Amino acid sequence: MLALGGAGVGLVLASLSPAGQVPGRDAPLSASAVSAASRLAGTTAAPTVNCPSVADELPDVPASAADEVRRNLALLDSQIAEANKRLVATQGQGGSDFVRNAILNPLKSKRLATVERIAGAIGRVAERPEGLENLAGCAVRTGSASAGQAAATPEPSASGGASDQPSDQGAGQGQDAADPSASASADPSASAAARSGNSARRTVNCPSVADKLPEVPSAAQREVQRNLTLLDRQIGQANQILARLGSRAGNAGVVRNAVLNPLRIGRSIVINRIATALRRAGAQATGLSGLATCTVQNGAGGGQTPSPEPSASPTGDPSASPPPGGGDPSASPSASPSASASPTGGATGPSPDDFVDIRRVQPNVNRPADGANASRGTFSSRCGRNENGHFNSDNVIVAPGVTNGAHHVHDYVGNLDTSGFSTNDSLQAAGTTCSNGDKSTHYWPVVRLQNQRGNDADKAGGGLDGNVGRIVRPASVSITFRGNPTSKVVAMPLFLRIITGDAKSFTNGPTNANASWSCTGFENRQLKDKYPICPRGSQVVRTFKFQSCWDGKNIDSANHRTHVAFAAADGSCANGFQAIPALEQRITYNVPPGPGFAVDSFPEQLHKPITDHGDFINVMSEALMKRAVDCINTGRRC
Repeated sequence: MLALGGAGVGLVLASLSPAGQVPGRDAPLSASAVSAASRLAGTTAAPTVNCPSVADELPDVPASAADEVRRNLALLDSQIAEANKRLVATQGQGGSDFVRNAILNPLKSKRLATVERIAGAIGRVAERPEGLENLAGCAVRTGSASAGQAAATPEPSASGGASDQPSDQGAGQGQDAADPSASASADPSASAAARSGNSARRTVNCPSVADKLPEVPSAAQREVQRNLTLLDRQIGQANQILARLGSRAGNAGVVRNAVLNPLRIGRSIVINRIATALRRAGAQATGLSGLATCTVQNGAGGGQTPSPEPSASPTGDPSASPPPGGGDPSASPSASPSASASPTGGATGPSPDDFVDIRRVQPNVNRPADGANASRGTFSSRCGRNENGHFNSDNVIVAPGVTNGAHHVHDYVGNLDTSGFSTNDSLQAAGTTCSNGDKSTHYWPVVRLQNQRGNDADKAGGGLDGNVGRIVRPASVSITFRGNPTSKVVAMPLFLRIITGDAKSFTNGPTNANASWSCTGFENRQLKDKYPICPRGSQVVRTFKFQSCWDGKNIDSANHRTHVAFAAADGSCANGFQAIPALEQRITYNVPPGPGFAVDSFPEQLHKPITDHGDFINVMSEALMKRAVDCINTGRRC
């Protein structure tokens, strides 16, 4: 039983463990009842999503926090209901990997954001409850034996949600790296070492945050010390996971996805709390952003080590241009969030380190020379700037049939029907914002000014998913199809789906990152892992260059990528692929120079620029597509 409001309110909420939020120890009869009902029916219980109860772990809630806590507890309930609906709708699709990537990982991300808001609401007026992050992970249970039962705290090895191989999933389907910032009762690395029986085991090694702190004001000492202790516990948890990997710990991809990426996310969040505490107390908090990334070393001596020289901080290479295959030759992107937050305790990130003055970036754009058989023309669709306010947080390509499947808001131009529930038929029957009748759908995450209040602060996809601020309407949107430097192009098939970029590249790694940022007047300098600081009078530019080689058969693929490919450095398509019109979405914005704007993102992606991505579904009529191909192949501008 949870009392909301303490002695002065008298509001008591009993049974605050909704369907799916299982209070294990408090309701043993419910499991027996389910089991008996299943036996009497002669059937196995249907699979359901089971999550640890958050309500049962809360202290008495002060009156001033009661409304927000109650609202977020109700949101946890609706999140589970939505996940169960999705589970039923997709039963039989893809097996355990599909369930994890399409249902459990997105649910975990939402629950992490929601329990953080609950902890923040209480922490603003009373002692902040610890360990709620442990309650974010859920499981799917099937059958009478486990229905209605869930562990109060997931095993640490499950906290990262990572597979054994780096993910190449499309936007919204990559592996979610959870915040491993949950406290532990003891340092688990000791027991892991005992089990390993190897004094020279591999250990996690992280730069010391304490060594980089200024003199901590007395007003911030308690909060800073609490979070420094939490950093140590994170490393202990990571060492435990590393020990459990056994022989797989020799695989760099496994270690990165199962240990280092989740740890980096957790450390980013905790370091941000330290920086925020320092700033609130009037102290400077600079240079902490490069301390989130850790490594694995052989032998003893892991833990918080003296920080590396500043030149070794992983700030990334702002001059690196996106290679044709979407890979990233530069260093890993910065991992630190900023102190930006919503009135409801929302977003974290980006960091000031995620911005760079475009004038400091060297020109880095190289285009292949046209060959004798090149297709030199272009075809443009004028589709407006979303003046009609078509926004939602769905993703019909990656999460069809799901409300808020993207957990961030998309800007749409073109097809007027596009939502998570659109079908090929509904798209073909819909109207369009494009003046030439092109019914294709084009969408990308919105850009926000984070220091201004948005009108969706209390809505899913907006503030409830950590995306805060006022949405900025583009100054211009250009939709252009180009040719191929080495060959003529063939028509795109109707309903071809393409995603460029990776919405989860901060945790997945930069392999599929492909969006680029620049400024008008400086577009020979493109950034992938940085936002540009543009001179006054210059607009911010986002560019999405889509895959332009098609396998000739499929309009989509399981990971939404393998049916299309990027051209090689010389512009040619690989064997088995043929050139199609190369789509380029170019969007400009009038925003104040400097940090303050960011793209919407999944909660754990911290609004990093490297997570930017664009989506496209071809709904051109056959006649319009034929005209586009003719214009491109004959060298005309249409």
